[in-house]
Amino acid sequence: MYTGIVQACLPISQLKKQEGLYSFSIPFSEELLRDLETGASVSVNGVCFTVTGFKGDEVSFEAVKETLELTNIKALEVGTLVNIERSAKYDVEVGGHIMTGHVVGTAVVADVEVTPNNLRLTFGCDPEWLKYVFNKGFLGINGASLTVAMLNRKTAEIAVNLIPETLARTNFGLLEMGDEVNVETEAQTQAIVDTVERVMADRFPDT
Repeated sequence: MYTGIVQACLPISQLKKQEGLYSFSIPFSEELLRDLETGASVSVNGVCFTVTGFKGDEVSFEAVKETLELTNIKALEVGTLVNIERSAKYDVEVGGHIMTGHVVGTAVVADVEVTPNNLRLTFGCDPEWLKYVFNKGFLGINGASLTVAMLNRKTAEIAVNLIPETLARTNFGLLEMGDEVNVETEAQTQAIVDTVERVMADRFPDT
């Protein structure tokens, strides 16, 4: 479980690409390494990964074929900056919203609007999961808990506004037109929408 509050933005230091498998390492700070063990869960750009090993301060992970196909992890290169969050501890303050690290897919940057001390990003989305998104609701984007500032179902677009603190902690300031971000929809909203759709289909099968 994660809170969507990104703790660090760190570079990929090592990357080995094999068919259907990426193995990569990220150098963690002393604080992020504290009590971290093999088998623990870490959010990397919003994707839940299992720690596979350590070498000094470098933490290793592996991404399998399904993860590569579904997320922007497939675009990693040495030096790529990724958002990091350790899994939440018991009795921790949830400053964002409860997240699982289970990405539903990617969204593509459609517009970047820069104004003094602000950045507004607009994304083109997959209508299949856009039904779980509501204006002023929460989304996990590259692992960060963000509020939906604009939703246009006709064009399948959403927008978020980013304050300087968020930009300083994350890789959002590096995004350009056409870049992909990982998206996690709010689990409770998804459960409600899917339940309503199933009940309506059972009660009104011919509509």
